[in-house]
Amino acid sequence: MWLVFLLYALFASVFTVSKTALEYSEPFFLVGTRMLLAGALMLLYQYLKKEPMIIKKRAWGKILLLAFFAIYITNVFEFWGLQYLTSFKTCFIYSLSPFLSVLFSYLLFSETLSRKKWLGLLIGFVGFIPVLLIQTTQEELAGHLWIFSWAELAVVAAVASAVYGWILLKQLVQDEGVSPVCANGFSMVIGGTLALTQSLIFEEWNPIPVSSFTPFFECTLFLILVSNCICYNLYGFLLKRFSATFMSFAGLTTALFTAIFGFAVHGEVTHPSFWLSFLIVCVGLAIFYQEELKKGTQFISASNTT
Repeated sequence: MWLVFLLYALFASVFTVSKTALEYSEPFFLVGTRMLLAGALMLLYQYLKKEPMIIKKRAWGKILLLAFFAIYITNVFEFWGLQYLTSFKTCFIYSLSPFLSVLFSYLLFSETLSRKKWLGLLIGFVGFIPVLLIQTTQEELAGHLWIFSWAELAVVAAVASAVYGWILLKQLVQDEGVSPVCANGFSMVIGGTLALTQSLIFEEWNPIPVSSFTPFFECTLFLILVSNCICYNLYGFLLKRFSATFMSFAGLTTALFTAIFGFAVHGEVTHPSFWLSFLIVCVGLAIFYQEELKKGTQFISASNTT
């Protein structure tokens, strides 16, 4: 059980370190370099293991979609929003992933939902309102659309793209027979290239958009090792011992760890609305998962895409 909490503590550290990395680098450059390096390492690992790296022609369309949504859109939107949001608020918004995965299943695959599930979803979505309504001075700089900041909406879009990306990855692995490492490796290289291209267009290269190379390199290396290597494999290992339902529910602890790390590293103070939202979301998930525990249905979580 302690490995589950270690996993989500590591996930939480990724948000905190990402916030630190943005102090020394522009967001698009950070995403591009990290994903290019991580993708190259994954493909190199696959090559050294002498595993097949052949992908059917028909599968390349989904690889490109995976690169665009799961890597490019998810990370560019998340890191742009993270410039203005606290690390724990960004992380907490990722708790939307179980709810969005259910809605995607309902809309894309016509999955039926009982009244109890709809009630759980409604309570869960309502639970995010208190924390979204409280905005910091830094967040105000991002601008607003109605009562929500553009930074909040950007992270919500990142979560939705991440969930859709996991659906694509599942289809690639199950239907097309593509190795998860291979699919992620190619998608990271392609998505990272897109992010770097955007950086060349919109960010100032003089010579590169990094203000201090050493801390930038340390943060990037940490993100690659912890998020792309350790968490990816540890999550897969734990799914063999625990249900995906339990793992998704336990993923709520990530927000708690991020609040602790954010306070220790960046001095971020959690508003009482955060705890109110956390409690309401937990109630919503508990109601929804009552039936899932009976059926053993597995859900997609985006918490390990960061």
